[in-house]
Amino acid sequence: MSGKMTVVEGSYAVAHSVKVCRPNVISAYPITPQTHIVEDLSQFMADGEIPNCEYINVESEFSAISTLVGASAVGARTYSSTTSQGLELMHEVLFNASGMRLPIVMTTVNRAVSAPINIWNDHQDSISQRDTGWIQLYAEDIQEIGDMTAQAFKVAEDKDVMLPAMVCMDGFILSHVYEPVILLEQDLTDEFLPTYKPEQVLDPRNPKTFGAFADPSTYTEFRYLQQKGMDAALEKIEKAADDFNKIFGRYYGGLIDTYEAEDAEILLMAMGSVVGTIKDVIDRARSEGVKVGLVKVRTFRPFPVDAIRKAVSDTAVIVTLDKNISIGLNEGALFTEVKSCLYNTDINTPVIGFMLGHGGRDIPKKNIRMIIDKAKQVIRSGVTVESEYADLRGELL
Repeated sequence: MSGKMTVVEGSYAVAHSVKVCRPNVISAYPITPQTHIVEDLSQFMADGEIPNCEYINVESEFSAISTLVGASAVGARTYSSTTSQGLELMHEVLFNASGMRLPIVMTTVNRAVSAPINIWNDHQDSISQRDTGWIQLYAEDIQEIGDMTAQAFKVAEDKDVMLPAMVCMDGFILSHVYEPVILLEQDLTDEFLPTYKPEQVLDPRNPKTFGAFADPSTYTEFRYLQQKGMDAALEKIEKAADDFNKIFGRYYGGLIDTYEAEDAEILLMAMGSVVGTIKDVIDRARSEGVKVGLVKVRTFRPFPVDAIRKAVSDTAVIVTLDKNISIGLNEGALFTEVKSCLYNTDINTPVIGFMLGHGGRDIPKKNIRMIIDKAKQVIRSGVTVESEYADLRGELL
């Protein structure tokens, strides 16, 4: 494994990774809990540590992403970070970035959305942008979010992909926590991530049109090609993880990762920092003879259908844990996606879904254990699909 460990804040680890990826344009607007990332990047700029880069102060998150659309269109490697209401303010332009096939990389520091106002972590902000055409990656810990940032640039800029990428980390839980990590070395990052050389750029010497008007005779084909880019990203994400491991000696799985899953009768599935808590609970349950394992979903867009089918094919029950909710459907997004990818296959494993951790509510180990106990009941009774809150406080209703 390369490098030596140092203790840093999660936001600093992200900022450092962005720095060694050699961006040409950084544009961001501060919003809690994302602010420390852009503060650190601003300090790097002031200290002359990011050469050939413009740091642009803007008046809103809408302006931040709009600025990067223009910069990326002329061939710059671009970066921003945001969270919660800031991400929602970007909504219109997220479609533009993807539709114009611009490989912008952005850190989303996951935070609940209003109303009511809440600054703590859940995944509602990024999940609500899942259909904008952005790659979405979710990190478990600080080391992974730092390493995932470089991988996101490599995947997004691949000529077969050319789509923007959103790298998601849990607000406060990861962004403001100090952990021992190995920061990316500049020489190894240069080996892993080549200089960005787009095939199509806006250039007055060779005029082109980006994001032009498309009438019904051509619009469908644009959407089809975006999907083809997402399809290509599945393989490229796996390859980037393998290439990263060869150079840095660290591997997290590509699209998904598993833990104690080989002989599991119960498979828990989740994204983000809650994965660490789940692993602790699994260790205890295993010591008591409960065959429970984990599928950690690193890539939510494109959704890794084949990888998940393979991972769950021999288990007795699948349990999804979602820090989000689709209001009106009363399900979490991961639950919906997993059911969809198993539909019309020979995998008849029941799927149950739990929503928890909304607005930063703690997820204690006893709640995970309760979920495992309910999964055991499903094995015994054969109950079909259900979805419920794991931590609803009835006295507040």
